[in-house]
Amino acid sequence: MASPASDNEEICQNMSEVKINEEDEDSEDNSSDTSEDSVEIEVPFKVGMWDLKQCDPKRCTGRKLMRLEMIDKLGMSARFNGIVLTPVATESVSAKDNQIIAEYGVAVVDCSWARLNDTPFHKLQHRKAKKNLRLLPYLVAANPVNYGHPSKLSCVEALAAAMYIAGFKEIGDLYMSKFNWGPTFTRLNQELLDSYAECKDGKEIVAFQNQYLDQLGKTILIYYIIYHLYMKFIFY
Repeated sequence: MASPASDNEEICQNMSEVKINEEDEDSEDNSSDTSEDSVEIEVPFKVGMWDLKQCDPKRCTGRKLMRLEMIDKLGMSARFNGIVLTPVATESVSAKDNQIIAEYGVAVVDCSWARLNDTPFHKLQHRKAKKNLRLLPYLVAANPVNYGHPSKLSCVEALAAAMYIAGFKEIGDLYMSKFNWGPTFTRLNQELLDSYAECKDGKEIVAFQNQYLDQLGKTILIYYIIYHLYMKFIFY
């Protein structure tokens, strides 16, 4: 594994911002067949969301989780002592956050990709607990609108990824199971999620992520060269 990144600036620069896109989400046609009236297993910690009302409620995964009573809506001034997924963070979520999540929970800032610059992060009470703000590392979205796009995760994808990385895989799978495309998210990112979960802290995750992206870039370049050589060959 590559050596850890040196400082928070590098972490911030290289991490994929967890800008939660709630316009990506679940229309009724994309809902899971799983009943919305029950939760199969008990969630042992609090799961919260700041709903900034920037998104279509019919397509919002966070709103669906609220209907399922699987997430608590937090007021703008609400205190939350758990891990908070937000783009103003400078550290990655990691296995090191396991105990914080177990005791205090995990929450997400529900805002639109298109309106990120208008999002009043400064008004959220959680900014006073800066030590618990977290980003997510590089992952690929499986939600219907942004399928295959790096980092454009929906609310439920962000929460499930954080749970998986921090050691709560079964709980993350439970949340994704409420959407018929949910298991695809895990399949698309299985190798990355497993590798991130093995890292001891955020710096190790950044180092692994950067190594992975470097190799990915080289692979894409090789395919690009092969493709152009092939095209040149068949046209001569």
